[in-house]
Amino acid sequence: MSMKKFAIKSAFLTACLAMSFSAYALKGDTDQPINIDSGSQSLDMNSNTVIFSDGVSITQGSIKVNASKVTIVRQEGKKETLDATGSPVTFQQTLDDGKPVNGKGNSVHYDLNSEYLILIGNAELKQLDSKIQAERITYDVKKQQLKATSGGKSRVKTVLIPNQLNNKKK
Repeated sequence: MSMKKFAIKSAFLTACLAMSFSAYALKGDTDQPINIDSGSQSLDMNSNTVIFSDGVSITQGSIKVNASKVTIVRQEGKKETLDATGSPVTFQQTLDDGKPVNGKGNSVHYDLNSEYLILIGNAELKQLDSKIQAERITYDVKKQQLKATSGGKSRVKTVLIPNQLNNKKK
């Protein structure tokens, strides 16, 4: 196989993996109650900021997030932004086809208004045995566009298991 064909095939498989991460997320998850468990919580009414710390666990439907600290800010007329830090921050969600998606990063930023997710520092997105690892992964949920970058001598690493990407199989 020529390098050009290999590069095109790899790019196509990476695109399929990225699309499968959110295209089939459980549709009812965002309608479910959000449950937050933490060691402490502080609220600043003036800045519309809530900080959860000391081992934070967030669940909403099939979504599960674990972090050391989570800061949620609501801006006037907009949805919240969420910033989480940990060693690492982890999350998982079950897709409509029953497959789990797992992610992690030293910090996670999610803007609910623009539906834009950023994983920074040892970032990873994984579905079964297929995964993308990079220093930084950005994901535009609305546009279903994923970008993974690494700096310095580190490289973006992708492992694709094609038969697991088939949405008809669990």
